[in-house]
Amino acid sequence: MRVSKRASGAIALGAAFALVASGCSSSDGEGGDPATSADGAITVDGTEPENPLVPSNTTETGGGKIIDWMWTGLVEYPNNGGAPQNALAESIDTTDSKVYKIKIKQNTKFHDGTVVKAKNFVDAWNWGAYSPNGAQNSSFFSDIEGFADVNTADPDGPEGPQKAPEPKAKEMSGLKVVDDWNFEVTLSAPTAVFPTKLGYSTFMPLPDAFFAGSAEEFGKKPIGNGPVKFVSWENNVSIKLTRFDDYQLRDKMKIKDVNIKISQEDTAAYSDLVSGNIDFMQQVPVAALAGDKWKSDLGDRAISSVTPSTGIIAFPIYDKRFTNPKLRRAISLSINRQEITDKIFFGNRKPADSWANPLTPGAAPGNCTACQFNVDEAKKLLAEAGGFTGELVMYYNADASHKEWMEAVAQQVKTNLGINARAEGVPTFAVFRQNINAHKMKGAYRAGWQQDYPDVENWVNPLYVTGGSSNDGLYSNPQVDALAKEASSAPSLDASHAKFAEAVKLIDQDVPSMPIYFGGQQSGHSEKIKKMELTNVGELDITSVEL
Repeated sequence: MRVSKRASGAIALGAAFALVASGCSSSDGEGGDPATSADGAITVDGTEPENPLVPSNTTETGGGKIIDWMWTGLVEYPNNGGAPQNALAESIDTTDSKVYKIKIKQNTKFHDGTVVKAKNFVDAWNWGAYSPNGAQNSSFFSDIEGFADVNTADPDGPEGPQKAPEPKAKEMSGLKVVDDWNFEVTLSAPTAVFPTKLGYSTFMPLPDAFFAGSAEEFGKKPIGNGPVKFVSWENNVSIKLTRFDDYQLRDKMKIKDVNIKISQEDTAAYSDLVSGNIDFMQQVPVAALAGDKWKSDLGDRAISSVTPSTGIIAFPIYDKRFTNPKLRRAISLSINRQEITDKIFFGNRKPADSWANPLTPGAAPGNCTACQFNVDEAKKLLAEAGGFTGELVMYYNADASHKEWMEAVAQQVKTNLGINARAEGVPTFAVFRQNINAHKMKGAYRAGWQQDYPDVENWVNPLYVTGGSSNDGLYSNPQVDALAKEASSAPSLDASHAKFAEAVKLIDQDVPSMPIYFGGQQSGHSEKIKKMELTNVGELDITSVEL
């Protein structure tokens, strides 16, 4: 889930990041009819969110996309991949990269009509960080002074899950409300990338109404502060949003209504796109790529783009069968990524050769030696690891086009290593993610990553640091943790990126997951849409749509 919008005006700190353009698109250069757009509606393809829609507890793209649309944060990321820009922030000032003084724009509103104030950020961040609340994104607040006092880890051990000790405090000492429009953030150490992270959805503000009831109930009828507001949610059928007419920032809606149709199977959604029953699909099925069928079907409504995302297969390291890094490396080396991208994706993906997508600032290309195809070395490592007994199941969610490439990977592992490997689909993404979060996966599993904000830090800390928000396989290496901590608190971005590179070298030896391909995106829209743009991560920028 990512917050990515069109914007202008540099962030106050002048952080100069450049992300290789991921693709902005429009069907023509003239745009639509303002009168038609003003009261118009679109229907887009979507997936059932894993959880109720609370920003700090949403880690997947189905729910994250909706949060991106419903909220506006301090910072936003331009569609063309340029430097982060101020959004709700009037200014973000620091002299030492440790203490940040943040001023927000005055008198903007939440969808319930209440005013967005500094305390709505501070209260939201404290709630997200407080471990008894169980927010999946709590680790993103770990830079802030006092995080350790509000967030305690479950002391799970040989005897099974144990209850985490009660935190020492309920609020982080590093957050201070100055007045209605100003707050101060003190970090535990200088962190140059901190302002870049503030566009990620976990840093969104929450209205007072959130704290008056339960997070679960709020998430079923969420109240944001973005250009669209919530209307209704029928589980596994649709989510309806409508324009928030009191929205005062850039990127106001040109259309009125957005309906997210929850699809159970992407080929059916594609048929709806071709026939005009839905107006946008972010990724057409793999079957439509053969012979460029999707281009023939859609014509000038076909959109090709490159996004900072990677297709990954992860290991459940909590399963004793996968604790040996030699075994994990052997499996990875037995996979011919070039063949997968050529034969399954018809050249519309690129074989992954690095741990962070190379479109990301600070990412080094070619640093995944475990991504190389080397059957002889794979067999040698498998023997050194003592082989693999039993069946190796590789799981994927069956409601999107993952069957073909996951089956191809399993067949390669079986052919090249003699392991009894096969791919198995889980019916829905929601159930698939529930099993992953509950640490109940009984084999390797699909675990792609789409960057949250443009920095290599986002490809290390959430995925590979102990306790990271998306470290679902429970990988842990104290040396990686130490290097990542040094990198996060480095005095400059260059120094930070250099330290993360050291951490990645260790990750490459441990192989906690297997990068398989770099994302290329094939989207499509209906004839109704006359003009539109994609965000820097390939989502539909709903504020750009004209009919």
